[in-house]
Amino acid sequence: MVGNMALGARGEDLATEFLIGAGLDIVERNWRCRYGELDVIATEDDRIVFVEVKTRSGLGYGSPAEAVTFAKRRRIRVLALQWLGDSGRSWSKVRFDVVAVLIRRNQEPVIEHFVDAF
Repeated sequence: MVGNMALGARGEDLATEFLIGAGLDIVERNWRCRYGELDVIATEDDRIVFVEVKTRSGLGYGSPAEAVTFAKRRRIRVLALQWLGDSGRSWSKVRFDVVAVLIRRNQEPVIEHFVDAF
C-alpha cells in the first residue's frame, strides 16, 4: 500500500508540473472534506478546473484514465460543488479534466491530459 501511495504522490507531482507548464494556475492540491478528496484545483483564464489524477505503473489493469469510472466522476462533481460552496467565489465556467500518468520502471513517465473529460 505504501508503494501505491508513493506512486500516486509522484504522479500528482508530475501532473501538477505538467499543468503549470500548460499554463494553468494551481489553486489547491489534495483538498479534502468528509465526502472525499479533489486531487488538483486550478484556474485557466476565467475557468475553474477540477483535475483528477490517475497514476499507474503498468497497463495490466487498463490505462490510468480508465480508472475514472462513472461513480468516480459523480463523486468528483459532488466534491466540486462542495469546494465551490466553500470557496466564497462564483465561477461562470467550470471544467473537469483527467491527467493520466504512467510511470514504468526505467522509462520516462508518460502524461496524458484529457481536457474537459467529463
